[in-house]
Amino acid sequence: MWWLPHVFSILGFFLGLILLSRILRERRPPASTLAWLLVIVLVPYLGVPLYFLIGGRKHRRLAARKDRLYTVPTAHEEPSLNAIERILLAGGAPRTSMGGRIQLCSTGEETFMRLTSLFQNARSTIDISTFILGGDETGHAFAEILAERARQGVQVRLLLDGLFAFRPKRKQLACYTRAGGRLAVFMPLLRLPFRGPANLRNHRKIIVVDGETAVVGGMNLASEYMGKGHRNERWRDLSLIIEGPAVSHIHNVFRSDWAFASGDAAAPETYPLLKQVGDANLQIVASGPDVPGDTYYDAILTALFQARERVWIATPYFIPDEAIARGMVLAARRGLDVRLLVPLRSNHLTADIAGGSYLRQIAKAGARIYAYGKGMMHAKVTLIDRDLAIFGSANLDMRSLFLDYEIAAFLYTPHEVAEFDAWFQALMAECEAGIPEPGSLRALAEDVGRLLAPLM
Repeated sequence: MWWLPHVFSILGFFLGLILLSRILRERRPPASTLAWLLVIVLVPYLGVPLYFLIGGRKHRRLAARKDRLYTVPTAHEEPSLNAIERILLAGGAPRTSMGGRIQLCSTGEETFMRLTSLFQNARSTIDISTFILGGDETGHAFAEILAERARQGVQVRLLLDGLFAFRPKRKQLACYTRAGGRLAVFMPLLRLPFRGPANLRNHRKIIVVDGETAVVGGMNLASEYMGKGHRNERWRDLSLIIEGPAVSHIHNVFRSDWAFASGDAAAPETYPLLKQVGDANLQIVASGPDVPGDTYYDAILTALFQARERVWIATPYFIPDEAIARGMVLAARRGLDVRLLVPLRSNHLTADIAGGSYLRQIAKAGARIYAYGKGMMHAKVTLIDRDLAIFGSANLDMRSLFLDYEIAAFLYTPHEVAEFDAWFQALMAECEAGIPEPGSLRALAEDVGRLLAPLM
């Protein structure tokens, strides 16, 4: 069998060529493209299987199996567009929804109370998509409420991402499904790689009750995020309750994800147009493998370069690509008020190491770094000047920007932006200002982390 090594070498060569062609067509950030090309060419026996496991980004066949997003019409006239709205519309996002009403929940206790009330008062439907349902007190409490509402005839649908679908206890989920609640798992790991690479996770957090009230943000349904009583160790995070026409767009994203995960046939568009209930103008933006381009990323980058007064960003994991890092550096050098709020130590050491050099680069340009040291800070907020707030499930790292399924709300009304401003001011008062210089070993680890970050 002397010829087998030659056959395998030839097959490996052609497989490598196919992967290289595919990577170039994916239109990744240049650093990510170069990193994958080098790994596959120089270490093919590692790079090729690694790419099949975690390397995919945009998958046309996978996206084609999902219902179209953004198909709910709006009855309102299109407003005069700013640059961000134009970028989002050009990328396929829905038009800005006028006349919404929002409420910012700034603690896990407040979010838990509001969600409990929404579920208990639901009249017809409860739709939930969460990255994590805890097997703890909070997860159990929600499972009990949802099971009881299902027994009372409310249609309850619960969508869990396959990566953490094992977190809730089997008994917990069994009680829920026996009561009539429906459960679906998004891209279960045991079925991969047949339904897509393992790295494409549904990180969206969406709750829609009766098709009229939506909740988005970064909180999962677990005790580290929310619960009945106050806990000092609970993570600092935000949730946004939304009413009005924008809810229809959020609901469409959930329904597309649900149909894909559950195998249900596409549901007809039966939800009525929602009335204006307030003064908030917001635009709902989904990102991920089911969206053709990188519209969310493009909007973030545009906002950085067009900012006139300030750029305030809160994110638990800061691993930007070079373009975003450069945009923040140039904003600081232009004399803008650039502030970055991050946890002093996050729950992922690798993320802290990979992002450390970026933080120091931006700080040296004149930006102010605020490190929250009283626990984990998990909120994801960007404020540009006084008329744009961006809030949702996406971290400012390359995984959220280019890989995961995410959802965000772009808010354009100054009053709503001011609410996020107040949250920033309160939390920055609890933070340590600045970032210490690393030791030689830490500096080396950060440099290596920055080099490998495009592969994450």
